[in-house]
Amino acid sequence: MNAPSNYTAKVFRPEDDGPDRPARGLDEEALRQQSTIYRDDMLAGQTVLITGAGSGMGKAAAFLAARLGANVAICGRDLDKLQTTVDLVREEVGSEVLAVSTNIRDPEGVEALIGTVHDHFGGLDTLVNNAGGQFPQDAIDFTRKGWLAVIDTNLNGTWWMMQEAAKRWREDGKPGNIVNIVANVERGMPQAAHTCAARAGVIYLSKTLATEWSQWNIRVNCIGPGVIETEGFRMYPEEALKRFHKANPMRMRGNAWDVAEAIAYLASPAARFINGDLIIMDGGQAQWGVIWPAGMPEYFSEDGAA
Repeated sequence: MNAPSNYTAKVFRPEDDGPDRPARGLDEEALRQQSTIYRDDMLAGQTVLITGAGSGMGKAAAFLAARLGANVAICGRDLDKLQTTVDLVREEVGSEVLAVSTNIRDPEGVEALIGTVHDHFGGLDTLVNNAGGQFPQDAIDFTRKGWLAVIDTNLNGTWWMMQEAAKRWREDGKPGNIVNIVANVERGMPQAAHTCAARAGVIYLSKTLATEWSQWNIRVNCIGPGVIETEGFRMYPEEALKRFHKANPMRMRGNAWDVAEAIAYLASPAARFINGDLIIMDGGQAQWGVIWPAGMPEYFSEDGAA
């Protein structure tokens, strides 16, 4: 059935490169200034692969892992963006990052990536599935292409990465560790139903694999960030951004460094007994409010955030 003749689907996605869109998140200079409680050699000798590490949480995680002594490999579709992470680590830490252009939707490309990391570093210890994407829109207006694109990246792409990494660990008889960056989906995600469906799939896939793959000493855990201010905020209209921090009782936004430090913890020996878990980092949003990434509809009271 078609939409009523007087109905027009809302378009919430602003132009990403518009001159009036402010920069968001931690830039290179801000990342350089971040402090950490971890000792400098906490991840020494480990190899960490991070997807989607050209910006945001992935970039911060790669920078911190390198600071903590890890061998770092990163991937993404845009080599130019990856190069900014490579340059940051080289200039600030003095180590080299392996950057590989990869589309995680392509299982053959993922298989080649895992092989390249093993060949370059001699193995892999921790896989961080950070790559993903979505756009704010009322679910009723999703196009089939838009729905499939989000599901294919956030769910299928994560699965290809997990499976290929686990196959190599099993083959080599080596332990492995997977950290999946998901979302807090317990109460749903209005105007982000596509990523809610995909992330929920990853969460329960991870819990299942944490059991299945424990026989090969492979751990699988998830981190569910709440309102984390990164460059991705440029995707949302300003009227929505003004409310984001009000959706948690701390009334604040997290940043990429918060997530990077949680990733480092799960990659460290301190987390050796954590498996099949979901760490929520949302300032208490799960008990408090709801995010409307495209702006709260008039139907809902602005005061009724919970």
